[in-house]
Amino acid sequence: MVYDAGHYDVIVVGAGHAGVEAGIAASKMGAKTLMLTLNLDMIAFMPCNPSLGGPAKGIVVREIDALGGAMAKVIDKTHIQMRMLNTGKGPAVQALRAQADKPLYIKEMKNVIENEENLTLRQGMVNELIMEDGVCKGVITESKAAYHAETVIVTTGTFMRGKVLMGDLEYESGPNNQRVSVKLSEHLEKLGIEITRFKTGTPPRVNSHTIDYSKTEIQPGENKPQAFSYETTEYILDQIPCWLTYTNEVTHQLINDNLSLSAMYSGMKRGTGPRYCPSIEDKIVRFNDKPRHQIFLEPEGRDTEEVYVQGLSTSLPESIQHDMVRSVPGLENAEIMRAGYAIEYDAVVPTQLWPTLELKEIPGLFTAGQINGTSGYEEAGAQGIMAGINAASKVLGKDPLILDRSQAYIGVLIDDLVTKGTNEPYRLLTSRAEYRLLLRHDNADLRLTETGYKLGLITEERYNKFVEKKRLVEEEKKRLSKIVIKPEEHVQQMMNEANATPLKEAVKAYDLLKRPEITYDLLEKVIEPNELLPHDVREQVEIQVKYEGYIKKSNEQVERMLKMEDKKIPDNIDYDDIGGIASEAKEKLKKVRPLSVGQASRISGVNPADVSILLVYIEQGKIARVAN
Repeated sequence: MVYDAGHYDVIVVGAGHAGVEAGIAASKMGAKTLMLTLNLDMIAFMPCNPSLGGPAKGIVVREIDALGGAMAKVIDKTHIQMRMLNTGKGPAVQALRAQADKPLYIKEMKNVIENEENLTLRQGMVNELIMEDGVCKGVITESKAAYHAETVIVTTGTFMRGKVLMGDLEYESGPNNQRVSVKLSEHLEKLGIEITRFKTGTPPRVNSHTIDYSKTEIQPGENKPQAFSYETTEYILDQIPCWLTYTNEVTHQLINDNLSLSAMYSGMKRGTGPRYCPSIEDKIVRFNDKPRHQIFLEPEGRDTEEVYVQGLSTSLPESIQHDMVRSVPGLENAEIMRAGYAIEYDAVVPTQLWPTLELKEIPGLFTAGQINGTSGYEEAGAQGIMAGINAASKVLGKDPLILDRSQAYIGVLIDDLVTKGTNEPYRLLTSRAEYRLLLRHDNADLRLTETGYKLGLITEERYNKFVEKKRLVEEEKKRLSKIVIKPEEHVQQMMNEANATPLKEAVKAYDLLKRPEITYDLLEKVIEPNELLPHDVREQVEIQVKYEGYIKKSNEQVERMLKMEDKKIPDNIDYDDIGGIASEAKEKLKKVRPLSVGQASRISGVNPADVSILLVYIEQGKIARVAN
């Protein structure tokens, strides 16, 4: 017998990385929010690698923080190591990466949720949605509890009809032997939602006591204080190293000899796996000319001996995994604590979503995270905060938030999903962002804090500090533009130290800083230093000055792109009525239902000629309406 268990504004199904950001965002905006999860002890669990960040992904963590999310603050409090990657390259590809203390991360995130006003956390399995006249109005759990709400966000990760595969062993399970959601997946299919099947995998975990680290290369963290969140002021300097080793010919031969036993290659696997995070079987087959592959040994926390064997993701039988692990230098006597496995799961075809992450055909229903076909904790968190914002905005009568591709990697991610779809687990890469020079690690706050503040996700205190930072950056740029540096002896000496061409005439400090060899620190040797300037302001000034020309060109490209985005497509457009557009393009346009000409131009199968015809059709329609 179903009973009325309560009424809310927003219900979040799932408490993984998407679910927690969705719930926190919605509740902070003032929406009465319920979060339902299968297991209260697995909140924000990391079923795969114990890390956050890296190229593109690390910038996403900063963007989530700039909007007021929780991921950055929690990893700053719970990491065991942090490093800035690509420091020898330009700012567009630099990003932080942190090794997480997995148990501590869960504990800290659960604490954040439990203390969030307007947010109720409960354990429960959701089996179906409450539907009224085609609109989603809540959920029903397996215990017959009916929770009513104006909006529902489904963030079930890899748990929908999850199936673990290891050799010929196959059983229903979510990650880490957790319960699997079956009835909800079947219910979504009955509602007409198109479901696809994806696969991901994980490597063995080994006991640290059984590793011979003398045969590996140490990978230490940085002593320099680093943080993802703009609000972090206390830093963890007690870093725990990771270790690097390699596969070899013995490893490769062992895998090749047993490929037929791998769930990846035996025909058991039906889901499509991630191309950018392949199993070791994939790597051996696809890159058979390589004599070795990197293996990183990553501790899973300060108070556990489990070590994650990054790079050895596999679905081979457990018996073969023991031999494979022990073929690697340093792991000759390693004891496996958890075997690796592949997992298949259901995912929603993301082209069924509006850019708000609401289902086009089911008002009130949003989806976020791996259910939308992505891989990675960061991509999940990004979708979660956006779904939470838009679900709450719908209830509270506010305008939806859609970030464009020039504003954030989050905008690139969601636009790619809803416009192009994906035929494999989607992973964010810097190469996916055409404006990556504008979407940097250092300026996420400048791009998104204003938005987070207007939504009520950023505190007044934090916003005031942000405004002060912007003021200091502009003042320092003005100061540098007024200082004249003459080719005097001490100046030429500094230029010589920097291996820079000596000055032939006087130059503004602003223009001297544009030279690639001249850093802010060097510049201060020949001008009066602004000693009270915070480090992040100095960093921002140097980047803005040094890359001014490139940034200007990128902004000009954005302006051209925004003109296409501003050309909205009427809701009632009939694509069959437009002559000249290719049949494939019409089908894709009808399926995606793009909101703008810009979005239409990014749909696979819609070529420039189709876009031109669409533009003319829309313009003629406007003329006709004015004439009437």
